[in-house]
Amino acid sequence: MRIAFLRHIALFLIFASAAPAFGQAEAGSLSRYQLGSGDVITIVVFGEEDLKRGPIRLTDAGTISYPVLGELKVLGRTVGELEKIITDGLRGRYLVNPRVSVSVDQYRPFFINGQVKAGGSYPYQPGLTIRKAVSVAGGFTERASKEKIFVIHDKDKTAKPVKVDLEAPVLPGDIITVEESFF
Repeated sequence: MRIAFLRHIALFLIFASAAPAFGQAEAGSLSRYQLGSGDVITIVVFGEEDLKRGPIRLTDAGTISYPVLGELKVLGRTVGELEKIITDGLRGRYLVNPRVSVSVDQYRPFFINGQVKAGGSYPYQPGLTIRKAVSVAGGFTERASKEKIFVIHDKDKTAKPVKVDLEAPVLPGDIITVEESFF
């Protein structure tokens, strides 16, 4: 009985220590996330209600108009980079020690096509995997190949499809294609 108890404790500790690693991996990939067309952001400067902007849907133009600073290039920047640009721009000219927060309220959609029941554009949610994306799209068709799944990442300039498995992460703007199985 004591051995069974110790075994349960050991399993609990193993799973408990592994859980943060999954969340940290997701957080790490989103901290490097580059803003793109279709994302919705909000900008807040603490204690300065007149400098709050948002929600702002980013367009292909790649810029936003911000008080005091004018036009800011946003596309391709991370949230941290944009916070720094706004903080540096406001410091000294307008505020002594600005505290700026930029948040992504809504990520641009991902796209899924091929051998899924309801292909199309779907809202991205952090933690999304290929398996979950297929589920959102109604599941596999009868002819779907679970081994022939390809992704084109939004930021990949070559637009070359990459073969992935069902547990691969999905990022905003990804295009997922599920190929047909011949057997």
